[in-house]
Amino acid sequence: MERDAVTTPFGRRAMTLGMLATQVLSRQIEPGQTAGKWKLFQSLCDARLHFGLSERSLLVLNALLTFYPHDEISEENGLVVFPSNSQLARRAHGMAEATLRRHLAALINAGVLVRKDSANGKRYARKDQSGGISEAFGFSVAPLLVRAEEITAIAISVAKERQELRRLRERLTICRRDVSKLIVVALEEGAPGDWFAVQERLRIMTQTLIPRPTRQQAEDALEEFEMLREEVTSRLELKFKSKDMSGNADHIDRHLHNSNPHSLSELELGSRKEPKAKSEPTNPHENREMAIFPIQVVLKACPEIVPYGPYGTISSWRDLMVAAVTVRSMLGVSPSAYQEACEAMGPENAATTLACILERAGHITSAGGYLRDLTAKARSGRFSLGPMIMALMRANGQGMG
Repeated sequence: MERDAVTTPFGRRAMTLGMLATQVLSRQIEPGQTAGKWKLFQSLCDARLHFGLSERSLLVLNALLTFYPHDEISEENGLVVFPSNSQLARRAHGMAEATLRRHLAALINAGVLVRKDSANGKRYARKDQSGGISEAFGFSVAPLLVRAEEITAIAISVAKERQELRRLRERLTICRRDVSKLIVVALEEGAPGDWFAVQERLRIMTQTLIPRPTRQQAEDALEEFEMLREEVTSRLELKFKSKDMSGNADHIDRHLHNSNPHSLSELELGSRKEPKAKSEPTNPHENREMAIFPIQVVLKACPEIVPYGPYGTISSWRDLMVAAVTVRSMLGVSPSAYQEACEAMGPENAATTLACILERAGHITSAGGYLRDLTAKARSGRFSLGPMIMALMRANGQGMG
């Protein structure tokens, strides 16, 4: 690039102060300065939001760099590439020429390319007597070379921010899991308090989580969940201290062995599995999994379903789901209605819902219609089993301790 010359665009394209500033910056190349083009391109991909570049603009830059004949960008290797629009479009996966021009303009406005137009606007190179290029007209990658350190530093900063956000999301996931499992313990142990209300609070907090939070949003949400975890833990500590735990190791050991070994894996409140990376749902309430209550709590609230289990008893979720199939037919609920409930609520909650409907069968005109209504509410995040189970437990004279 001719360091002392400032060039203006060909034809109707206007010259701007930003273009002038980029050209002036491009003349500040240090002697012997080099940069690996693909490493620099990857850094620019990481820092693209800072430069206001889209993936499509980067696709055009990638195609343009394939015309640069060396892996290292330097003045010695030349700084101008001069492919025609048709050649460039072919390497940009057949991009339309109008789209190509738009993204070339975006790269220039972002200050990573400079136009060096010929008198007639054509892109070409003149060769000297030895066959080397004496002068070229096209796009100069000099701004990339000059800004190499800046681009790399921004990319490193972006990577650190992304890592910190990932760490915050992991802590948030763990905290949500902790609260869910602690609520299960409280329900199983009969700790005093309205644990259905706590579970409902957890459900609402989970529903209002932003699918792709910023760092500040993640920090705010984490603080709220940590406060809830501390509150639940404090209540359980009171329950623990109120028991006659004299310090006898055998007593504690018996207490642990008598606990339900499946309570933390099979009966967890909240999500049954870790959330997968997925696109943001159209409805913010969609794709949120309902809470699963401990089966002991379900059976206390809905004892009528027990005789329909295998061998006239229910001791696991599998038994409850088998009983639910029998009850479904008996209540006149269609297979499709039950299948939709399973898809919207999960199989455990669908079976629990049928058990609740059976418990109140004498007061429900159409069990199938009622189930479809609850399924629709579950899909939109407006249905929780907590209040229903709590009402049935009270009706059956079952307290929460």
